[in-house]
Amino acid sequence: MGLTVLSGPSGVGKGTIVAAVRRLHPEVWVSVSVTTRAPRPGETDGVEYHFVDAEEFAHMVKVGDFVEHAMFAGHAYGTPRGPLEERVAAGAPCLLEIELQGARQVRSSMPQARFVFLAPPTWDELVRRLTGRGTESDEVIRRRLDRARIELAAETEFDEVIVNDDVTAAAARLVRLMTA
Repeated sequence: MGLTVLSGPSGVGKGTIVAAVRRLHPEVWVSVSVTTRAPRPGETDGVEYHFVDAEEFAHMVKVGDFVEHAMFAGHAYGTPRGPLEERVAAGAPCLLEIELQGARQVRSSMPQARFVFLAPPTWDELVRRLTGRGTESDEVIRRRLDRARIELAAETEFDEVIVNDDVTAAAARLVRLMTA
């Protein structure tokens, strides 16, 4: 068991897959990241993310509270060190949902983790998902798509690839990999 790191381009459905894993397999511990971005409609502090301001985030970086941290689409994101290390030491199946830069940081500090890339079924579907959110400006969407092209090219850096063509099936594949 241990740590599984899930990554993939923005809009691929990482959050949706993680929500399905939480619902179907409550035994899997999911790390909750810290972010400086505002909550999206329906998000709850401490559930999807811990929402903090830039000053608090900078302090957490300074004191070493993160396993990894990165800027993405103009906001900071980080994985709290303490809860993750506790769960990994206890042998619990742990899932960490992060972007590519963060996954690379985790690989350098925790190479024993399993790294899983979540891929879209097609590029057109990824574009549809990103533009269909309706929560971001055209400029933010353009930046996310530019970055997604780069992130898709990093697929070969991962141990496993799951195509998100069906949420329930993709979540089940992820849990099978985590518990294999």
